[in-house]
Amino acid sequence: MLYAVGDIHGEREKLEALLAALPLQHGDRVVFVGDYVDRGPDARGVVDLLIEFSRRHLCVFLIGNHESMFLDFLGWRRNEYFAGDAFLANGGDRTLVSYGYFDCDDPDPLRFELPPEHVAFYRNLRLHHREGDYVFVHAGIGRQLLDESDVSFALKRARCEDLLWDRGGIDLPHRLGVTLVYGHTPDPSFQVRWNVPFGIGIDTGAVYGGPLTAIRLPDETLFQV
Repeated sequence: MLYAVGDIHGEREKLEALLAALPLQHGDRVVFVGDYVDRGPDARGVVDLLIEFSRRHLCVFLIGNHESMFLDFLGWRRNEYFAGDAFLANGGDRTLVSYGYFDCDDPDPLRFELPPEHVAFYRNLRLHHREGDYVFVHAGIGRQLLDESDVSFALKRARCEDLLWDRGGIDLPHRLGVTLVYGHTPDPSFQVRWNVPFGIGIDTGAVYGGPLTAIRLPDETLFQV
């Protein structure tokens, strides 16, 4: 079976309880749609837990806009790393606290070193993942690509800005022939955003008091903590 987990945002205790509740079998895969850091209390603990979990299960980790801001803030350079100037204003201070950044004698993002396992984790984050009838992205694919019928072509043309930040087209129908599974935009009621067959939004506002959500596919069973 295939599982997807929504935005975690430093909520390590919720993540630990959710992963323990998943009835995983040998060969099951778990896709995480990004936003592991910021706003919540234990970003470092979340990444530690995900690294350990990936040693026992098949995992795909996507990059979210908050990882993009964090890594750009640290001076990392790649097309998907940007908006680092907005990092602290979007809960990045709590991520830095979890990594002991402010305990340094002279905190400097360009000199600060993450644990080696975390460096490898962040460097291997992916912008999207396609499996069967589903495409997993953090935020969206961009309104301008919703009329494309070739999903492979659309993913090649998708801009990093849309994959990580798009909110304009998430509830619109499209011709891609797959269901988009995404996070990034919690529903005001902290419920799953159902727009089948076009999309399923699984950010249910865990860091704001809502549940942390996983969905099993293709039977669309929900698991929530």
